[in-house]
Amino acid sequence: MITAIVSVDVEQHRIPEAGQAVANLEGVSEVYSITGAHDLVVMVRVRAHEDLADVVADRISKVPGVLGTQTSIAFRAYSRYDLEAAFDLGMD
Repeated sequence: MITAIVSVDVEQHRIPEAGQAVANLEGVSEVYSITGAHDLVVMVRVRAHEDLADVVADRISKVPGVLGTQTSIAFRAYSRYDLEAAFDLGMD
C-alpha cells in the first residue's frame, strides 16, 4: 500500500466544494481543511505508483477550484493502528 499526503491549494471561495469533491474520489481516504500555507491536506492510499499518478494528476488536480498540489510519499507509518489492514480490500 502506498500512502501519500497531498497538500492542495484551492481558490478560497471554493474550498468546501473542492474538499467534498476530492473526498469523493477513488483512492482518497481523508480530506482536511487546514490553516497554513495550503488549504487542504488529502490522504491518498493506493496499491501502485501508477494509481497515485492517476489520483493526483488526473483527478485531484482537475477538481474545479484546485490551483496546485504538492505530494509527499510516506515511507513508514508509526501508529498504534494497523492501517494496512484497515484499508485492505482483498485486492492482489
